[in-house]
Amino acid sequence: MRLVFAGTPETSVPSLDALLASGHEVAAVVTRPDARSGRGRHMEASPVAARAAEAGVEVLKPAKARDPEFLDRLRAIAPDCCPVVAYGALLPREALDIPRHGWVNLHFSLLPAWRGAAPVQRAILHGDDVTGAATFQIEEGLDTGPVYGVLTEPIRPTDTTGDLLGRLAEAGAGLLLDTMNGIEAGVLEPRPQPTEGVSHAAKLNPEDGHVDWTTPALHIDRLIRACTPAPGAWTSFRDARVKLGPVRPVPDAGKLAPGELRAGKKEVLVGTATHPVSLGDVQPQGKRLMAAADWVRGVNLTDKDALH
Repeated sequence: MRLVFAGTPETSVPSLDALLASGHEVAAVVTRPDARSGRGRHMEASPVAARAAEAGVEVLKPAKARDPEFLDRLRAIAPDCCPVVAYGALLPREALDIPRHGWVNLHFSLLPAWRGAAPVQRAILHGDDVTGAATFQIEEGLDTGPVYGVLTEPIRPTDTTGDLLGRLAEAGAGLLLDTMNGIEAGVLEPRPQPTEGVSHAAKLNPEDGHVDWTTPALHIDRLIRACTPAPGAWTSFRDARVKLGPVRPVPDAGKLAPGELRAGKKEVLVGTATHPVSLGDVQPQGKRLMAAADWVRGVNLTDKDALH
């Protein structure tokens, strides 16, 4: 089939690579406009745009998917189908009607669970044991369209969003390619999503990553893993922000008050509403990432110090 692929972040690239290596023709790529990135805040193309440029594929970067120039170009390309992975913008009816087989999205959850922008983060935060990916026909509703295919993936006890999303992006690329092959062969028919089991995955913002030490250790562990690498988990120490890497719950470490610090030679414990957790890597404001024990040695910890 003649395809136009839509995607933006690094997690979209495995799917683009799978389609480029297949028997389908990737006629163009649609991605978000260049954005400022890094410490220098320089304008950078998205990972999908960079990969498409390497492959010599036309790249379209509409500010909005309803822009007349973009819609005219899409009609001129005349794709049979438009596979989508984390494009990051809503598609209007005018765009949805152009490809013969519509737009088919690879979504990183077992729909109808976790419809929305942050399915992997929410699955980890909620404590799900299993997640997966699904391909579905895009409608004007939010992730409500009929499903072509699914795959499952266990959530490991130490998985961060980055870990889990990396595995799903690789496995999902095969699912998306199989879906394109099935549509081309006429052997796949999408099935409506169940009406039960619907949940919504709202985006996590930086404030969501602020750790509340008065909550249970289990919740804190999940929150930090869900916020790693983005938007990032953090706490306050002496009125300055400290970024937090994943922690390890320590049920047999005795009792500490929420936020109370106990420093040993090789680990730093913090109190929660239940049992303490052992800090992993931390990044004080304006400094490099370091082991928690190294950080504590440099701050001359006192009995009055705590995390907030």
